Amino acid sequence: MNLVNLESVFHAYGPKPLLSDVSLGVESGDRIGVVGRNGDGKTTLVSVIAGTVKPHGGRVTHNRGLRVGLLSQRDDFDPALTVGELVLGDRAEHEWAGDQAVREILANLLADVQLTARVGELSGGERRRTALSRLLIEEHDLVILDEPTNHLDIEAIAWLARHLAGRRSALLVVTHDRWFLDAVSTRTWEVVDGAVHRYEGGYAAYVLAKAERARIAQATEERRQNLMRKEIAWLRRGPPARTSKPKFRIDAAQALIADEPPARNTVELVGFASARLGKTVYDLNGVTLHAGGPGEGPLVLDDCTWQFGPGDRIGLIGVNGSGKSSVLRLLAGSVLPDSGSVVRGKTVRLAHLSQELTELDPTRRVLETVEEVRKFVQVGKREWTASQLLERLGFRGDAQWKVVGDLSGGERRRLQLLRLLMDDPNVLLLDEPTNDLDIETLNEMEDLLDGWPGTLLLVSHDRYFLERVADRCVALLGDGSLSMLPGGVDEYLQRRASGTALTARAGAPQAARAPAAEQAAQAPATAAPSAKELREARKELSRLERQLDRIGEREATLHSAMAEAASDYGRLAAMDAELKELRAQKESVEVEWMELAERLGE
Repeated sequence: MNLVNLESVFHAYGPKPLLSDVSLGVESGDRIGVVGRNGDGKTTLVSVIAGTVKPHGGRVTHNRGLRVGLLSQRDDFDPALTVGELVLGDRAEHEWAGDQAVREILANLLADVQLTARVGELSGGERRRTALSRLLIEEHDLVILDEPTNHLDIEAIAWLARHLAGRRSALLVVTHDRWFLDAVSTRTWEVVDGAVHRYEGGYAAYVLAKAERARIAQATEERRQNLMRKEIAWLRRGPPARTSKPKFRIDAAQALIADEPPARNTVELVGFASARLGKTVYDLNGVTLHAGGPGEGPLVLDDCTWQFGPGDRIGLIGVNGSGKSSVLRLLAGSVLPDSGSVVRGKTVRLAHLSQELTELDPTRRVLETVEEVRKFVQVGKREWTASQLLERLGFRGDAQWKVVGDLSGGERRRLQLLRLLMDDPNVLLLDEPTNDLDIETLNEMEDLLDGWPGTLLLVSHDRYFLERVADRCVALLGDGSLSMLPGGVDEYLQRRASGTALTARAGAPQAARAPAAEQAAQAPATAAPSAKELREARKELSRLERQLDRIGEREATLHSAMAEAASDYGRLAAMDAELKELRAQKESVEVEWMELAERLGE
């Protein structure tokens, strides 16, 4: 059944048309992801479909009685309302508390928000999750979500994807989160240059289809150019010679990537990083850290020992409030540990992208702001100018001469990252670098970081970006340790779901740790391991993790040595044998680590 129909829709802001002669429809059961560059009209498109924006031309038709639920990027809620009044309306407590679907929504989105809190007292992230909860509790024929994953952690994003998959309503979602896009959508719309290009499938299928479309367009253009050259040659030489028509073959998706090398040469980058950093980057020895200062706030690290080596690319995962930013500030030296020591390598040249953007002079031009740091920088094997890097991260043409004060939050974030890279660091600490960035810019950032040789520690709720940029993941699970995750984000979600984490919401007030819906009726607590067992298990896990780190360092050393001894077959054979032994040892240690982690979670 057709729910919404657009016929020859036109809409513009100023001289730029965002939608030009757009005709499309939304059917019941559709699950559509909307992508495109920032400013190209994604929000305008979904607002026109929702009926909150009237287009300048064309016609928009809604099915009679259509119930549309819209999560916009801004809200106008009455600040005097309580969260419960806004989300649950006039439902009686026994009614919503007895509804499993409502309890699940509250538990996963508002676990740390009191239902009696006033909306005007909430943070931006809490208001966002409140608005999303309100929408999901209601019944709709069409759900339209504009950047729903903003302010959600990885665990909440995974839950939201599962929840939306189980809803019967049609779905239209604007998001830059590529993992989420792939998880919830079966069709993709790309808004570009006033048009809407439609693709079947989620993000992965969209990328492949777009690559194939580009290949066909390139082949068509090459054929046109060939015909033009032949025409010119005929005009100059006389009658045309017989020519065979070129044949073009449409290959399967694998053919598009058959000769594509890995995203980055890990061995080469580790070699570069070792040359720039030496053996020591950061060593944490028996570190205890609280988020609010010595003995204040939630416990983040408890007698933790960890090493960050040259060329490490680590993703740091944890729920909101678990202390990820505190760990970055500890490494940056802006906070000190309660106890223990942080040893920083003598050659470390640090760049820290925090979540605050207060360093930029609002009166300067974009290009001037970057060039005042440096005009040229070497990234991997290539030298880039400030202007070239700005263009790669979305500042094209006149945008480089914008005044910083006129930039959006996402543009300022890109600019700050560029300034950091221009300072030629060998250690990068990135705290939520993907906020407010569109997919095209994310792709450019990933490609840029692929060639950057150094140690990288990344905090991000963008699962796709995290898995794409980091080589391994560690987690803050609320037990005071940095827990290694050989299985990456999937293992993190499994451990959280199985109760391996010791705290439901690290950093949340004790009264708020239980889901809001369960405040009326608490579930019986499960037996927890004794304090002694936990200490012993953590020590053993730390020992195994250090052993895995040493094995990883030896593997990297062997890879570098093998690259240098490419023509010495005797040395290569000996090193290859050692490498195989290391891999077998690594597998054995990982199995032991996994078994211990499972026992700890029982």
